[in-house]
Amino acid sequence: MSSKEALQKADEAGLDLVEVAPSANPPVCRIMNFGKYKYEQAKKQHSARHHQKTIQLKEIKMRPHINEHDLDFKIRNIKKFLEAGNRTKITMMFRGREMAYPEMGKSTLERIASEVTDMGIVEHPPRLEGRNMILILVPK
Repeated sequence: MSSKEALQKADEAGLDLVEVAPSANPPVCRIMNFGKYKYEQAKKQHSARHHQKTIQLKEIKMRPHINEHDLDFKIRNIKKFLEAGNRTKITMMFRGREMAYPEMGKSTLERIASEVTDMGIVEHPPRLEGRNMILILVPK
């Protein structure tokens, strides 16, 4: 029908004429209560945002001369984080003369990555940023 007829019908019904598909030939319009439609869309977006799961970035910090038991404890925590669906950032901090041995820290980070391969994958391999070496793991 023509746009004049459609507008007249919408006015008689006390509703709005809303263009649904402007790129179609001819353009498609619908007679509806536009305020109610916008309200329902906002409610849908709010509930979708409310029900989505946010992924956090958890961080574990350690030094190159870490004890075997302490390392096992940290690996257990990393596994818990990955099971929960969180990305995990492992930071190896170097202080003072420890900066002379970055390969020790890299080997420890690679060991951690190999022990958690069943739960996560390496997003960023170990890389040195200033006095810290960083490894990022993501859940499978």
